[in-house]
Amino acid sequence: MNQTKYIFVTGGVTSSLGKGIIAASLAKLLQARGYRTTIQKFDPYINVDPGTLNPYEHGECFVTDDGAETDLDLGHYERFLNVPTSQANNVTTGRVYLSVIEKERRGEFLGKTVQVVPHITNEIKERMQLLGKSGDFDIVITEIGGTVGDIESLPYIESVRQLVWELGESNGIVIHLTLVPYLAAAGELKTKPTQHSVKTLMESGIKADILVCRTEHELSDELRQKLALFCNVKREAVIQSIDASTIYEVPNLMLEEGLDVVALKKLNLPKKAAPDLKNWNTFLHRLKHPKQTVNVGLVGKYVELQDSYKSILESFIHAGAANQTKVNVISIHSEYLDAKTADEQLKDLDGILVAPGFGGRGIEGKIDTVRYARENNIPFFGICLGMQMAVIEYSRNILGLKDANSTEMNEETPNPVISIMEEQKTITDKGGTMRLGAWKCDIAAGTLAHQIYGSAQIQERHRHRYEFNNEYRKQLEKAGLTCSGINPETGLVEIIELENHPFFIGVQYHPEYKSTVANPHPIFVSFVAAMVKHKNK
Repeated sequence: MNQTKYIFVTGGVTSSLGKGIIAASLAKLLQARGYRTTIQKFDPYINVDPGTLNPYEHGECFVTDDGAETDLDLGHYERFLNVPTSQANNVTTGRVYLSVIEKERRGEFLGKTVQVVPHITNEIKERMQLLGKSGDFDIVITEIGGTVGDIESLPYIESVRQLVWELGESNGIVIHLTLVPYLAAAGELKTKPTQHSVKTLMESGIKADILVCRTEHELSDELRQKLALFCNVKREAVIQSIDASTIYEVPNLMLEEGLDVVALKKLNLPKKAAPDLKNWNTFLHRLKHPKQTVNVGLVGKYVELQDSYKSILESFIHAGAANQTKVNVISIHSEYLDAKTADEQLKDLDGILVAPGFGGRGIEGKIDTVRYARENNIPFFGICLGMQMAVIEYSRNILGLKDANSTEMNEETPNPVISIMEEQKTITDKGGTMRLGAWKCDIAAGTLAHQIYGSAQIQERHRHRYEFNNEYRKQLEKAGLTCSGINPETGLVEIIELENHPFFIGVQYHPEYKSTVANPHPIFVSFVAAMVKHKNK
C-alpha cells in the first residue's frame, strides 16, 4: 500500500463527548487488523502547548519521550495502542501561528500579505500530513479539538475540507461525533441536535462520512434510519456509542457496531483478518472480575478534578488488573492534612501515593503523609514532588534538619535538600523549559527498584525543575535513605527507597506516563501487590 489514508474526527453539540476515546478505539481495532495506525490531536487554543495550563483548566499535561508537553488525550492514544507518541502528535493553534509568524519574520512569504487562508491552513495541512509522510503508518487518525461552529475551530475545519478534497476519493474520510440526548420529560431520544451539528459541518463544506452518536440509551433502528436520511449518511454509517462502565470496553462496542469495517470500506481498504483482541479481552476480564479490593490514598492538591491525575488513575487500573485487584483510589486534599489529622484520615488505607504538583500549597500535608506512611509501615509511593517530599520528611525527622525544605517552597531555607537545577536558575520563561522527556537512569543491584524493574538501566519521562540536592546525599544515605537510581549523565538522584520498610519508593520521574494496557508499569504493579500483601497480613 503506497498512500497513507487519513481519518478526521470532529465533534458537535457539546465538548467532552469522548472524541479521544472513539479515535483511540478505532485506532486499536485497525491496529488489531494489522494496519499501522497512529493518532494526532489538533487543539484550537492559543497556548503553544498545555505545559503552562493549570490542571483545573485542562486536566493533566501528558509528556512524551521526546519531551513534548501535550494534551491528556495522547495518554489515551498510548494506553490503547501501546505505541509512543511524539511532538508531531499534538498541535495547537498557538504552535501553528507561532510557526507562521516566525516564517513571516524570516521573509519566507516574499512580501505577501499573510492570511488565515492560505497561510494558516497550509501550515495546518502540512502538520496534519507530517506523520503520514514519515512512511511509518498506513492510517493516520486526526482528532480536531473543540466542536464544529466554534470560532477557534474554523481554520482546522477549513483545512480538513481542503485536505479531503486534495487527497481525493477514498483517501480521507470524516467521522463526526455527536450527542443524541434523552429528554426525560418526553421519555425519548432526540435527533435534532445531531441534525443541526451535521448541518453546521456541511455549511463549512464538509460532509460527514460516518456518524458516531453518543447516547445513554440504545438507538432504535427507526431512529438510526432517521439519522441516516436527515444527515445524509449510509444507514451502516450511523454508529451508536453508548455509555460504558469503563473506557476500555469501547473498542469492543465499536467492533460490535462495525465502526472499523465501515471506515475501511470508505477508505477502500481490505478488512484483512478479524481484529486480534485476545490480550485486550484478557485484561478486560481481569479488570471486571477482581479477586480482592485495596484502598489507596491519592494525596494531592488538584484532587477535585479527576483529569488532573488521569495517567495515575489509569495506571492503577492497569496494575489492578495485572494483580486481579480492584484499586479504590481515595482522593485526599493535602491542604487539609496536618500532623493531627493525618493519622485520622490515613488510618484505613492499604497504601499511599503522594502525587506530583507545583508550588507551595498543601506541602506540609504531603510531608505529614510521608511521615505517617514511613512510621506505620504502610506501602508508600511518591512521584516527582512526592519523592521530594519524602526527602524533606526524612531530612527533618531522621537527620534532624528541622528546617530542611525545597527552594521551590522557601528560597531562603538553610538546608535546601531539594533545589533548583543549575541550568534552570537563569530561566524566566515558564513554557517548555523544565527537564522534559525520556532520561536514562542506572539502578543499583539488590535494591527494591532493581527487583521491580529487573534491569540495571531504564528510561523514564520527566517534567520538573527542582532536583535532589547531591550535597546532602552522603548524610542521607548514612542515615538509611537508599539512593537506588542515578541519572548517568547528570549524577542526579532519580529513585530513593527505604530498606527496612515493606514498600517505600520515591521517583523523580513520572512512571504513570508509560503505563499501557499491554504493559502496565512495573512500579504500579509492585505497589498494588504490596498493598494486597499489607491488607492480608
